[in-house]
Amino acid sequence: MRTGILIVLISIILLSCTKDGLDRIPEAYVNYRITIQEFNIKNKNGLLLVNKMDNTGVAGLIIYRRADNAYVAFDRCSSVNPQNRCAVVPDDPNLTATDPCSGAKFSLFDGSPVKAPAKRPLKEYKVIISNFEISVLN
Repeated sequence: MRTGILIVLISIILLSCTKDGLDRIPEAYVNYRITIQEFNIKNKNGLLLVNKMDNTGVAGLIIYRRADNAYVAFDRCSSVNPQNRCAVVPDDPNLTATDPCSGAKFSLFDGSPVKAPAKRPLKEYKVIISNFEISVLN
């Protein structure tokens, strides 16, 4: 009886240990706020880079105002080897961002991978526009 239980427990442990968890961007607290006026002053072609601080994700944030005037926000941490916490850098023009460590590219429209070795999108955060303020939250 004990042997059977031990075999089941070991099987569960071995099956739950997959590399998949290493390929995910870690969870990090995000609560960043900026006024729309401040965003309009600081952005470059609709894009604002926010350096890593206590409330800005794993590697900082990219806040992007798309052509349809919707705002999106992504963690700058690349989804390729996220344990390295390599911060993506926007390309010129601001349609993609590149991981300088692996060469992977991501769309700034929706965070999707557009060039290998990227397989997963950038981590997207919720953007709320209210009272002349942009809030980026998770």
